[in-house]
Amino acid sequence: MKVHSKTSVGVLALVASAALVLSGCSSSGESEPTESSGEGGGGSSEALQIATLLPQTGSLGFLMPPVQAGIAQALSDINGAGGVLGQDVEIVAEANEGDASDLTVVEKGADDVISSGASFVLGAMGSGRSQHVVDRVAEAGILMGSPSNTSADLSGISPNYFRTAPPDTVQGDALGNQIVSDGVTSVAFLTFNDPYGLGLRDVIQETVEAAGAEVVYGGKGDGNEFPVEQTSFASEITAAKDSGAEAVVVVTYDQFKQIVPEAVNQGLDLSTFYLVDGNANGYESDFEAGTLENAQASIPGAQANDDFQAQLKDIYAAEYDGELESFTYAPEAYDLVTLVALAAEKAGSTDSASIQENLHAVSGSEGGEECSTFEECAKLIADGSDIQYVGKAGTGPLNDNNDPSSAFIGIYKYDGTNNPVFQKAVEGQTE
Repeated sequence: MKVHSKTSVGVLALVASAALVLSGCSSSGESEPTESSGEGGGGSSEALQIATLLPQTGSLGFLMPPVQAGIAQALSDINGAGGVLGQDVEIVAEANEGDASDLTVVEKGADDVISSGASFVLGAMGSGRSQHVVDRVAEAGILMGSPSNTSADLSGISPNYFRTAPPDTVQGDALGNQIVSDGVTSVAFLTFNDPYGLGLRDVIQETVEAAGAEVVYGGKGDGNEFPVEQTSFASEITAAKDSGAEAVVVVTYDQFKQIVPEAVNQGLDLSTFYLVDGNANGYESDFEAGTLENAQASIPGAQANDDFQAQLKDIYAAEYDGELESFTYAPEAYDLVTLVALAAEKAGSTDSASIQENLHAVSGSEGGEECSTFEECAKLIADGSDIQYVGKAGTGPLNDNNDPSSAFIGIYKYDGTNNPVFQKAVEGQTE
């Protein structure tokens, strides 16, 4: 598969990726990073090569455009500043993660990125898919990082895995507190049977119950989760309605598009619905105007400022000939690429192990001078300074689990056009 590029600075090199056919998945134990000579040692001096493992098909496809824009903008900024170690960063493979209904897709995608020669794999976006192939990628000696994985099960899973999105403990706590601050005393959950869905549901439930609210349907241990591939939700909507819940929390991906019409048919008040990052999309063209008005949602990450949004829109139009309608996880994708590039600069090498060994340092885990662009940070590194990259997503330095040590969660409210409108950001700490 080839990568498409139209940028004037030539940020993307086109290289065909071959498929390596492997069988099964490795064990779930932790993987050790490959050996390296360390900072400034005799690692690879070749151009930094990156592969992506993103939902080209499946239920997370609506999240792919902003991530593509974030990657493209990071590459434009890095290569426009002279590249990594004097060479342009190259995208050498774009693989498909699919969705949880057919895990052979993400297995094939993992094989594709492994065979590409990349030092870094950006993806997968779905926590369940990352968890399924992380050992496979890590044991091949390749660094893997996600802009959107939130499952707590991925915290510390491998030295060769990190993320710029916070674990569900942060988002679940923020949304749960928003629910109870709205005066809700009884909650129903509509949750799919997926590591992301179950993990986030459990944290929200713990938060609302600790504040005195009651979970009356769909809670942990009730057995009311539905399969990922389910498309009809009449019985679940009936059960949530009959429970008398004052609020319905929907923890899904694009199954939400089938849930809403059934909820409308059964007369539920959708202003009492709470969404999460997996389904907090704009639905202007999907539902009648006003259908979701005053429903609320949580999305990890700081709100992209106006200048960054304008950059993302422009580069997405140039690279993909489309209009960018959402910015969800674009900052996190931008930060992933930038952190990897800065770690390579600090290491003086572009191999996976050298980059992995320097990620914490450039994220600011050891302190250092704050800087917010690749160009600024790279100059400080060249001068021998320790740095703390302050990224677009507003996350803190990486912690011992390779998670952001702190992160912002945005709270959104849907307007009359069924689009989420930013209300506030809540900062939380990871464990």
